[in-house]
Amino acid sequence: MEKLQGRVAIVTGGSRGIGASIAECLASNGAHVALTYVSSPDKAAEVAARCSSHGVQCRAYASNAAVHAEAEQLVQQVVADFGGLDILVNNAGITKDNLILRMTEEQWDQVIDTNLKSCFNLTKFAARHMMRTRNGSIINISSVVGVFGNAGQSNYAASKAGMIGFTKSMAKELASRNIRCNAVAPGFIETEMTHVLDEKTREAFLRAIPLGRLARPSEVSEAVLFLASDASSYITGQVLSVCGGLNI
Repeated sequence: MEKLQGRVAIVTGGSRGIGASIAECLASNGAHVALTYVSSPDKAAEVAARCSSHGVQCRAYASNAAVHAEAEQLVQQVVADFGGLDILVNNAGITKDNLILRMTEEQWDQVIDTNLKSCFNLTKFAARHMMRTRNGSIINISSVVGVFGNAGQSNYAASKAGMIGFTKSMAKELASRNIRCNAVAPGFIETEMTHVLDEKTREAFLRAIPLGRLARPSEVSEAVLFLASDASSYITGQVLSVCGGLNI
């Protein structure tokens, strides 16, 4: 039996990379999926079509979760379109890397807003619905960089560390309503972002990973599936690192 039969999920940043993989993984396990995008309508439509091929409903929504009003409208629309909301995956994220003395205020704000504020916005409105149904699973996609930091990524590290603290706080706030909140902290993943790395940088990354390779997006998706499903019904407030041992 499919692990998420009939449940409704929102996946932010679902038009490519890890988000697209998560959306299709949830759909292949029986969930109806609402995926969001900001600037990639064609790619979002392709992901939605792949999800729908699994016999579930899937729609792509143009929505910037960093904007409070858009997040509220998205949740209301998804509940109206699908009849409910059971799973929220806060995946939307960007990088604007720079050393602190060169980092602009705009680079800082853009990353904090996209990665962290969006997490607050959508969780607030999703939790409002989940509290009424007394059921839900919220999964925040953080990063190992949020655990141990990285030079040139102070904005990104701060946003991802903030997501971990937010996850633990939400787990405590929402547990009495049977809503679980966990985080997944990926390491280096085979995505468009890592494909542009030069060979020297890539080799340095691989030397630091005990398993000696980058992760496939599907390996992150399977961790999200576990946390979204009843298989993790007694797990909340946790950070699951999918990093090949990078954080050892």
